[in-house]
Amino acid sequence: MSNTGKRAEGAIEELGGKIKNAAGKVIGNERMEAEGKAQELKGKGKQEVAKGAERAKGAVESATGAVKGKVGDLIDNEEMEAEGRATELKGDARRQANK
Repeated sequence: MSNTGKRAEGAIEELGGKIKNAAGKVIGNERMEAEGKAQELKGKGKQEVAKGAERAKGAVESATGAVKGKVGDLIDNEEMEAEGRATELKGDARRQANK
């Protein structure tokens, strides 16, 4: 499963936990309330793990792009330099989107 899918799964689990927590409060069932809170936290955790993996991918892309751009500059290859810069920017954007 992709990190986007894992993130969505975590969001769904978090929402389900919030609903269960609220239902437990309404009917006065402390156990249901606690289970809902635990499910909510588990969902948040899944989302954070997925975001961390995406930040790591972004860091690798940024570093790879920076190296490719520098190599392109050194060998006077404008196309390689531009591709490297594009990859670096893509990685930076991935990291920013997953803060």
